[in-house]
Amino acid sequence: TDPPRATEDSLTKSVREYTAAVPSAAFLGIAVGAMVLSLAFQAAGRGKWGNFIAQWVPTCLIIGVYNKLVKLEGHDRANNRGYVN
Repeated sequence: TDPPRATEDSLTKSVREYTAAVPSAAFLGIAVGAMVLSLAFQAAGRGKWGNFIAQWVPTCLIIGVYNKLVKLEGHDRANNRGYVN
């Protein structure tokens, strides 16, 4: 029998389409900007805001990695090969 086909749901396709339109370097720039802004808030004595903004960094980097993987590996390999390795 054939292996089960993995397909993307509509939410995943929407996220992929939006993130693919943004250059990969933009996510890194946003993450670095958040680090600088967080440091500025920390230095100004606004530690809670600094911590809040610092939490954006990993999210931006993860979305950037996802964006890069989608661009390198193709959008939906399941549709291209019938199954995912």
